[in-house]
Amino acid sequence: MPLNAEQRTRLREDAPFGLFVTKEWLSGKGYARHSIDNLVKSGQLISLRPGVYIRPDTQLGWEGVVCSLQRMGGDLSVGGLTALELHGLGHYLALSETRRIVLFGADPLPSWINHLVRDVTFEKRSEARLFAASPYAETDDDREDAQERRRCKKRDPAMAGLTTMQIAEHLPPLSLSTPERAILEVLFDVPKRVSFEHADQLLQGLATLSPRRLETVLNLCVNIRVKRLFFWFADRHQFQWRARLDPNDFGLGRGNRVVAKPGRLDPTYAITVPESFADDA
Repeated sequence: MPLNAEQRTRLREDAPFGLFVTKEWLSGKGYARHSIDNLVKSGQLISLRPGVYIRPDTQLGWEGVVCSLQRMGGDLSVGGLTALELHGLGHYLALSETRRIVLFGADPLPSWINHLVRDVTFEKRSEARLFAASPYAETDDDREDAQERRRCKKRDPAMAGLTTMQIAEHLPPLSLSTPERAILEVLFDVPKRVSFEHADQLLQGLATLSPRRLETVLNLCVNIRVKRLFFWFADRHQFQWRARLDPNDFGLGRGNRVVAKPGRLDPTYAITVPESFADDA
């Protein structure tokens, strides 16, 4: 069924170029189910998966996928290595033809998300194991639930270590981690997904981090292993911002933590590091 000018304008607003929409999203915007089906039958929406649609003129990239999820209210932000790459701090990319997009947030990824863009894999990390919902929580037991985590982000994204970036003119601003938060997210992946060598190279390029923003995200961080590893690398590179941060202010806990296996125990931060790094200390 052809749309009149007003209906075409509305559809362009609700299903913009470069983004996908879901049947649930359109229903919430007042579209009846039979109207959605008619839009698909008439070719005014293209079905990517059951209940997932784009406009016929849309080329969907990974950026559009994430912006779509965020626009529809999903608590998912680009983080870790992907965020550092967007900030120009990624140093080098993996040789694999498949690009990994790292996301953090309280919401799960839809089961079909990795079927939308060729040669792109979306990977969700557990934010609850890394950050508290407020900068005042000190232990894992003090973490707030996902709903409170979402409210805190909406109230003041900067306090959650988040920022926005306009990565394409036709897309809304993308929510992503600041470099200060992203490096903690990278260290969360050491050594299983990110090697010590890669993390060390990344830290070398972070001489201009903000000590104020580092203080914010370190207060937010509830993962003792990550905080100790961060200060171990920070001591190794001795940037100016390191002198502004006292490890004793951020609850590094007690007892040893195994990071590298096999490895040598660092006496300052009580974590195991590779022998080659321990010899360089």
